[in-house]
Amino acid sequence: MNPQGTHGGPSVTPAQPESPSRGSDGDDLMEKVVARQNMLAALRRVEENKGAPGIDQVTVKDLRDYVREHWDRIREELLTGTYKPQPVRRVEIPKPGGGTRLLGIPTVIDRLIQQALLQVLTPIFDPEFSPYSYGFRPGRRGHDAVRQARKYAEEGYTWVVDMDLEKFFDRVNHDILMARVARKVKDKRVLNLSAAIFRPE
Repeated sequence: MNPQGTHGGPSVTPAQPESPSRGSDGDDLMEKVVARQNMLAALRRVEENKGAPGIDQVTVKDLRDYVREHWDRIREELLTGTYKPQPVRRVEIPKPGGGTRLLGIPTVIDRLIQQALLQVLTPIFDPEFSPYSYGFRPGRRGHDAVRQARKYAEEGYTWVVDMDLEKFFDRVNHDILMARVARKVKDKRVLNLSAAIFRPE
């Protein structure tokens, strides 16, 4: 979960000149987040994913117009580290095994910024993830997990463990999480924005 780092809106105006890099240790990541091509790719992804509106009731269909109107301000807030995500809209959805799960739906503009941030951070962190992890990772699908399971079966493995960790995301230790992120990310604007996204109101 968009804009494209363009002045005045993702797909309508020319790209803003990039701010000069502020160091080789990764403290210029926010400039990469708001870069034109990154924001355009994020915008397309959010539009493809569709989804319900957040608390402001702005829909995915309205997103391009919203970005055209507000992108100058949003971009400036991102670059100065003053952007604040809006509270998420809380809804309950049924769980397959019974009961409900509380889901937080961000606004579409926050989904856009999250997607743009994800596209910049993924190449940094994904190489360190387990090769046997398939969820929400680029170039990996459920079919890949099935193929690996089939391989295990052919090798003689007969046990499967199916588990659901209760309230897993609600119980993530965010101090530990952000400390791990900070090992590789030096841009304080990106760190602060990530922390705000991880702890939605």
